Amino acid sequence: MSPVTLNLVAIAIFTVTMTSLLGGILGIPPAVPAVVTAGLLGAATLDNFALEGRGGTLVVDWFSQFSDDHRQRVVHHEAGHFLVAHLLGIPVTGYTLNAWEAFRKGQPGRGGVSFDTQDLGNQMAKGQVPVQKIDAYCAVWMAGIAAEQMVYGNAEGGSDDCQQLRTLWTQIEPPKPASDVKIRWSALKAKTLLETHKETYHQLVDAMMKRLPVEDCLAIANQATMTSA
Repeated sequence: MSPVTLNLVAIAIFTVTMTSLLGGILGIPPAVPAVVTAGLLGAATLDNFALEGRGGTLVVDWFSQFSDDHRQRVVHHEAGHFLVAHLLGIPVTGYTLNAWEAFRKGQPGRGGVSFDTQDLGNQMAKGQVPVQKIDAYCAVWMAGIAAEQMVYGNAEGGSDDCQQLRTLWTQIEPPKPASDVKIRWSALKAKTLLETHKETYHQLVDAMMKRLPVEDCLAIANQATMTSA
């Protein structure tokens, strides 16, 4: 059950509790809290089973879009993923910047950069994933956080990115301290790449803000590749 679904259930329980205590004092008809509670529980059930938690994500993200700072941070975060992936040879296939765009493309979550992982999947199936490939993906996962820190001095997003890295790394190196060291190392590598190609990064941010096609964004990212060649 998603956090948003859990919140709906919690609100429903709170509504029942408070109206049972204060309903008589405030003159609230018994039917009112019953209808509200049924509606909240119905929404939670629909979100959990029919929409797999996406409904709540869409609602929360819709409210977030009213904040210009939030929208700016999302673009800077995703542009970091985009550029570092391209620099490290991981094919970028597209990007979305909010939950609605992701939903329309059949993707979970609130959006992000998508990659062609077929080659990685084949290597994992054979148990022959090169260390360099693992290092590259780890740096890409931390690139969003590194981009926010570079631009804003701190990062508000990226908890899911850290969790993905930990999940992968603990399968290779079980001790938790090892995954924490890997997170710091990967963030530093991503930050170094972004600072080295800062001009290209900002051009990519502008392009993604304008929702330019992924092909145009890749053409911009190619400038960094040619510069480092």
